[in-house]
Order: sequence, then structure tokens, then C-alpha cells
Amino acid sequence: MKNRFARFLIVGVLTAAVNMLARVLMSRFVPFEYAVALAFPIALTFAFAMSKVYVFQMSEVVARRQYLRFLLVYSVALVQVWLVSVGMRYWILPAIGWAYHPELVAHTVAVCSPVLMTYYAHKVFTFRQR
Repeated sequence: MKNRFARFLIVGVLTAAVNMLARVLMSRFVPFEYAVALAFPIALTFAFAMSKVYVFQMSEVVARRQYLRFLLVYSVALVQVWLVSVGMRYWILPAIGWAYHPELVAHTVAVCSPVLMTYYAHKVFTFRQR
């Protein structure tokens, strides 16, 4: 596939699945808010490896520096995902009377929320090319 953004979206969907699966498993042992944060490094590492191999292959930035930049970008995304997850789960969904799997719905929407920001940040910062 030649379209970089399409490849990014595919990696994003796979990463979201990894993130959500990790969060669901962790929710068995810790509260939802903690599980959202704890699933993040698992998904982050998966996303970095997949992005480096399939999306931004030609970057001139050294891998270690890429990972640190990737971590920085996704640290911002984590704040967004956590705020959207918790906000939807505890305030928005109850306010509209939504009771069907509220944690899964809130986390799904939240994981999808930083897509455009992260793509642009990775393109111009993490994996930039000359």
C-alpha cells in the first residue's frame, strides 16, 4: 500500500485493538482509570514497532531518538485518551443514559480521538525526513 496515511490508519486500528485488549484484561485487576494508563505502554511499543516498519520506513532519525520522540507524542495522546475515557465513562455516558458497556464505549472513542494529531506529529517530528 503506497498511501502513508492509510498505512498509519491500519497500524492505528491494530494498535487500538492491542490497547483495548490490554485494558480489558487489566480491568479485571485494577480500576478502569488505572487500566487505561497501564495498557498504554503495551500499545505504545506495538505502535512504535509497526510504525517504524510499515509507515515511516525512510526516516533519517536514529531509532533510539525515534522511540523517545514517539513516547513524547504518545504521552500527549495518553493525556487526551485518559481524559476522554474517564470523562465519557463517568460524566457523558451517564448523563445521556448510556448503560451498554460504558467502559468499552468510552475507551473506544478515546483511543480513536488522537489520530490526526499523532499522524502529523509523527510525520514532522518522530520520523521526519529531509
